Amino acid sequence: MFSWLVAGSLALLMVSSVAAQTAKERMAKVVRLKGSARYSTGNNVWQPIKTGTLLKSGFIIQTAADSYVDVLLGESESAVTPPRAVVGDQVSYQSKAAQDMIRLRDDTVLALDKLTVTDTGADQITETQLDLRSGKIFGSVNKLSPASHYEIKLPNGVAGIRGTVYMISADGVVQVLSGSVVISWVALDGTPATQTVGFGNQFDTRTGMMTPITEIQSQEMVRISQGQMVEYRKATSFVQDTTIYFVSPTKSP
Repeated sequence: MFSWLVAGSLALLMVSSVAAQTAKERMAKVVRLKGSARYSTGNNVWQPIKTGTLLKSGFIIQTAADSYVDVLLGESESAVTPPRAVVGDQVSYQSKAAQDMIRLRDDTVLALDKLTVTDTGADQITETQLDLRSGKIFGSVNKLSPASHYEIKLPNGVAGIRGTVYMISADGVVQVLSGSVVISWVALDGTPATQTVGFGNQFDTRTGMMTPITEIQSQEMVRISQGQMVEYRKATSFVQDTTIYFVSPTKSP
């Protein structure tokens, strides 16, 4: 009798633990729209996107020419450290949205393959899988928990994102303003390759070249990040003073 009760209690605890860790769907919400865009649930039936449109896993988003859409991924809010951009001698600090955000640029097709969250009791594990089929997206991602994943599938590879402000195109060009992106792809000769792209750099999978992002590119990413803020304060910029001042010792009277 005692052993049966123990076994029953253990089974109940296991069921409760599994139930507590069941992944739940996260919704994506359109928070800004310029021009026109549409979405499909995958059945090739398209509907117009409006500000406030709710999207979920399995939906496909398409933007028109000269248009863009800002999408909030999930509803959770948490405090984050503002990213830091260094452009030449100028240092810019900006706060960023407390939620993960993406901007679909013009002529972009993106599928929301997976948006889930699992509450383990001690932490929240998020799974974000996006499929960038054409075009370009900008994103700002909060620092993820160790077990969380944020991946962007490309026609010729996949990019792993962690606590990053990034720009990525379907043809395999990655720009990173803060944090880092790990991209894996298949080279022209058929061999698999992997590259980590650190903050302030751009990597092109077509050429295999790593170069610093230009001042114009950095300013554009900062501008988009500021424009995406749900609760924002203006960026504060200043120029680092690198002048060395020599002070002569003074004589005592």
